[in-house]
Amino acid sequence: MNFENEELKAIDEIGDNHHSTSAETPLRDDAFKLSDSEKIELIKEDVARIMQTLGLDLTDDSLKGTPNRVAKMFVNEIFGGLNPARKPKASTFDNNYKYGEMLVEKNITVYSTCEHHLLPIVGRAHVAYISNGSVVGLSKMNRVVDYYAKRPQVQERLTMQVVQELQKVLGTQDVACVIDAKHLCVNSRGIRDIESSTVTSEFGGKFKEEAVRREFLDYIKLDTPF
Repeated sequence: MNFENEELKAIDEIGDNHHSTSAETPLRDDAFKLSDSEKIELIKEDVARIMQTLGLDLTDDSLKGTPNRVAKMFVNEIFGGLNPARKPKASTFDNNYKYGEMLVEKNITVYSTCEHHLLPIVGRAHVAYISNGSVVGLSKMNRVVDYYAKRPQVQERLTMQVVQELQKVLGTQDVACVIDAKHLCVNSRGIRDIESSTVTSEFGGKFKEEAVRREFLDYIKLDTPF
């Protein structure tokens, strides 16, 4: 029994410290055996059971539709990035205009979910790359961030996944990402620190060089009023 208690304590510590045990999203081999509609039906039953356990009256008009709404939201929206069928198309274009400097897409909105408490992570991502012959449409960078954000996440993994995906698409290591986000599992529970945010970064290729990295970080500090 002591061993079981120690194991549970260690598992809780991983969650409370927001530590990840894997650089890849932990998925079972049969993760996509069920269709989306089948998953929604099962999750709806589970959400209803949780609400009933909490003592809520599911015959109330305000609550009776909540299990179905939550199930659809989980499968189609906030965890939609688990489904590889929703992965953005990897289309690139030749860099015909020979632009050889850094391209930065900053202030990309991040809406994700902490995998430890299933509470929101909200912030901004800044992504950059240096072309070696191929370019991607600007919206592609936003879509890559959004795809990997729409799954249970830890911020370090999300930052790495964005960089690794764009490196694969562009055929270059010269990709960087910085994410600055608030974690509601920190802001609304536990320590309840509403002011703090978390910053993570991943630098590949030329971005590991001090001058290139500094140029990128200076760009994302620029104010862009409209």
